[in-house]
Amino acid sequence: VPEEPRCTVERADASLTYSLFLQRFAFSRPVILGGFTDNSAFQALCTREKLLAAFGPSPVRLSTANTYSYRKVDVPFQEYVEQLLKPQDPARLGSDTLYFFGDNNFTEWGPLFQHYVPPPFRIPGTSPAYSFGIAGSGSGVPFHWHGPGFSEVIFGRKRWFLYPPDKTPHFHPNETTLAWLQHTYPTLPPAQRPLECTLRPGEVLYFPDRWWHATLNLDTSVFISTFLG
Repeated sequence: VPEEPRCTVERADASLTYSLFLQRFAFSRPVILGGFTDNSAFQALCTREKLLAAFGPSPVRLSTANTYSYRKVDVPFQEYVEQLLKPQDPARLGSDTLYFFGDNNFTEWGPLFQHYVPPPFRIPGTSPAYSFGIAGSGSGVPFHWHGPGFSEVIFGRKRWFLYPPDKTPHFHPNETTLAWLQHTYPTLPPAQRPLECTLRPGEVLYFPDRWWHATLNLDTSVFISTFLG
């Protein structure tokens, strides 16, 4: 999927202190963090070959790639990688598209997550929970919201679209992000466009509580989120 060079999400480097993060971003707006952590060791464990060797026969729970993700399907990880990890069909509904993100069995995946270095910031009164995913190019999750968290790309590129809680986006909950991007996004006047940016490996996006967001994987991508519940 072609990349849009525009990025309207603020970026911060490792000079951002925790107190400034709390003051400027934690409760008010998203930010892309660069250079805070080094996950090259975790990335080396997340190649196709390494993941298939470690988790090939293990069952993974897939969700439908729609806003409410009602349907769950369990398949062996190897079957997902070899048969279902394909580019998104633009005509296929999100409710008919299966996506591996979250629903990780921590007994099996926990040893892998021990090698992940999470972002250094926390929201007071929350505790972190990891959610790991792998998805094909053109796939993604349409607009939804939940609590605050961080998302890091390990392989590939992921495009994000974000709206503040009081600005509900125009979308159909069963339409894929790719279809929304092709049909709705071009009709939006500048004042109604979301904040957006493309994340690359090593970059971490922070999204505040209740912010609407949709994602689009530009390549076959590996990613991990740290939800602050």
